[in-house]
Amino acid sequence: MKKLIAPALMALSLTAPAQAMDLTELTDAERAQFRAEVRAYLMENPQVIMEAVNQLQQREAEAQAQADFTLVSDNAAAIFDDGYSYVGGNPDGDLTIVEFMDYRCGYCKKAFSEVEKLVNGDGNIRFIVKELPILGEQSMVASRFAIATKIVAGDEAYKSVHDALMSFNGDITQTSLSRLASSFDLDTDAIQKEMDSAEVTAAIANTRELAQAMQISGTPTFVMQDELLRGYLPYDQMKAIVAEKRD
Repeated sequence: MKKLIAPALMALSLTAPAQAMDLTELTDAERAQFRAEVRAYLMENPQVIMEAVNQLQQREAEAQAQADFTLVSDNAAAIFDDGYSYVGGNPDGDLTIVEFMDYRCGYCKKAFSEVEKLVNGDGNIRFIVKELPILGEQSMVASRFAIATKIVAGDEAYKSVHDALMSFNGDITQTSLSRLASSFDLDTDAIQKEMDSAEVTAAIANTRELAQAMQISGTPTFVMQDELLRGYLPYDQMKAIVAEKRD
């Protein structure tokens, strides 16, 4: 009779609710035999372990996607209409992409040309830049300079400076920024004076607070319409997501 206990328990464990089985009621010998049967089953059917792992990963991914969807929904006004972030591409586009970026971030630089290709090639994407300097003092100086340029000289000047900073690989200093401003015939003194203004400080602080609320800890991070996407995405993948959103 005891020889039937372990197989029966195995069948029960695979088909019955968890509460229907209580291993504490087994004797030590029965428990040992049950464990041996489980081990033997898994050794003979190792694919079961991978099936369980895949199922767990799928459930975790679905839970994370739902949580991210809620974060985007709860913070929609600050994400899509904060009143100070640069809005480019087609301001009246049918789909919005938001990028949280840092000028010292290697993956942001890698994504830059691909985002430009997507936005310019599509023609119907509204693109928003969120300045999130998280990689040290040079990142902060660069963001202050870019935001100050937008305040002093407008969106077109900001875009020129933003693009130049995304392509720049040297140290970001007041000297290099002055040269950059001069290359675009910008008022260097006015921009440098604005860099430490309350308006610039508030813009950076508000974006950082938004990032914290959305559990964003790295750059680049994208919001594509209603979806939060963390990390670098190649052009083909971004284009496919855009097509999926429109469908």
